[in-house]
Amino acid sequence: MIEKKSRREFIKQTTLAGFGGIALTSLPGILPAGNIFLQDQSFFSCDPLPYAYDALEPYIDKVTMELHYGKHHQGYVNNLNKALVGINVDKLTLGRLCANVSKYNMTIRNNAGGHYNHSLFWSLMKPNGGGVPSGKIAEAINDSFGSFENFKTKFNDAATKVFGSGWAWLVVDANKKLQIGSTANQDNPLMDVSEFKGTPVLALDVWEHAYYLKNQNRRVDYITAWWNVVNWEKANELFLLGMK
Repeated sequence: MIEKKSRREFIKQTTLAGFGGIALTSLPGILPAGNIFLQDQSFFSCDPLPYAYDALEPYIDKVTMELHYGKHHQGYVNNLNKALVGINVDKLTLGRLCANVSKYNMTIRNNAGGHYNHSLFWSLMKPNGGGVPSGKIAEAINDSFGSFENFKTKFNDAATKVFGSGWAWLVVDANKKLQIGSTANQDNPLMDVSEFKGTPVLALDVWEHAYYLKNQNRRVDYITAWWNVVNWEKANELFLLGMK
């Protein structure tokens, strides 16, 4: 049985040795201790959404949330669990799996990324979110990009220019600097195969399934709406973790 741990103990015990100087952490509130692969146990599962399906309306609609979480995210988890059957590992966190994903096949890579990315994505949105960030992340954004508006412009540009399916990211890099970038498909900046590396602070899903029912092919409209639900408190928490 997996023992419940305090938040401080969990962060301490699940912080992984980084690649390129980047600390990899199973993030509190995103990847709890229950999301650990143990032999002879039920691998990974979707955490409950931290809000109702319709809580992000009118910016993200209820039907999209139901399909995105209940079908797409759950599908990644189901396929990951199937792909891990027979893998000879003693203990494997989702973060560690991503960090060493080059050791595994593409099915594991795609579905581990899908599970990690979506778990992060849900936590970085909230009802009545958006606005201008505060705290240390606000200071870092101004220092790195000149202003919050400049930052939004650069982030929007990265999200808009993802070819096909993928993600836009704000990360803390190995030099403890904020960087904006993107990954294709379900790759993420924790993966050892990714050209864009860092500790995630913000993540935006720009696969069509994230917005097509409401916005059709208008990705820009979806990106614009998303800023109204950003959970800046969570982003600031992840930024502080990345700076440790």
